[in-house]
Amino acid sequence: MTDKSLLSPEELAEFMKSEPCVIIDTRDPESYAAGHIPGAVDMHDIFTYLATSSADGVAELRHKFAEEFGAAGLSGEETAVIYEQSMATGFGQSCRGYFLLQYLGYPKVKVLHGGFAAWEAAGLPVSADAVAPTPKTFPVSETGADLMLDVADMMDAIKTDDIVKLDVRDIDEWIAESSSPYGKDFCPRKGRIPGAKWIEWYRMMKPTATGPMIKSKPEILAECASVGITPETPVYLYCFKGARASNTYLALKEAGVKDVKIYFGSWNEWSRDPELPIEEGLPY
Repeated sequence: MTDKSLLSPEELAEFMKSEPCVIIDTRDPESYAAGHIPGAVDMHDIFTYLATSSADGVAELRHKFAEEFGAAGLSGEETAVIYEQSMATGFGQSCRGYFLLQYLGYPKVKVLHGGFAAWEAAGLPVSADAVAPTPKTFPVSETGADLMLDVADMMDAIKTDDIVKLDVRDIDEWIAESSSPYGKDFCPRKGRIPGAKWIEWYRMMKPTATGPMIKSKPEILAECASVGITPETPVYLYCFKGARASNTYLALKEAGVKDVKIYFGSWNEWSRDPELPIEEGLPY
């Protein structure tokens, strides 16, 4: 098996035969119950959990997901393979799980490229059986701790052009018409982190016969070049709560961009503090 993080359905089916792995379904419980990859466990709050970057918020996040990933059966020996419905229908929620595991220092993480839709399209087995995993002790590590940024990191980054602050939210959020995917006024303020560049997260993917797939390395680097990002450029990502940013994180890392981090609290946190600066109105 290669070191790549994205597995096709066919690659995953073969991988499951030869390697210990824990398959994690990030969809809602109803979708999971209707049919899932055989043996998969459901962990929908990979998507729903709203994090803050305060010391207490980070400690809570680390404890919560170390407990949940351990309960799912991850001990460090198994490869975690995470999926959603497709790469675009869940706002990148499988990639959010990928990022959380990297942040917690887990050594073996993959994402099912194309998600459950691609798995079904490949004619691979589907099960509706409930799964009771054997709990393990999850090996929390500090090796990925610097991948997650806090407010102070972003404030420092605003002061320099050497770091690209990359907003990957949908266009209505970027142009300050909406505050979130949950409604225009879900957050108290609309706008952008000052100095941010913008690549809508969808641009990291392209349509295929089995649904949206992350673009090739040359295609991703071409998108990056449009806002001045090279493989050597430090990139600080944000969206609303870290899911779309995680989709972009995985795309950039697969394309060889070396220094990519996420402000995981993202707009949900930043917009709620009136002391933090924002750019409002149209970005042109």
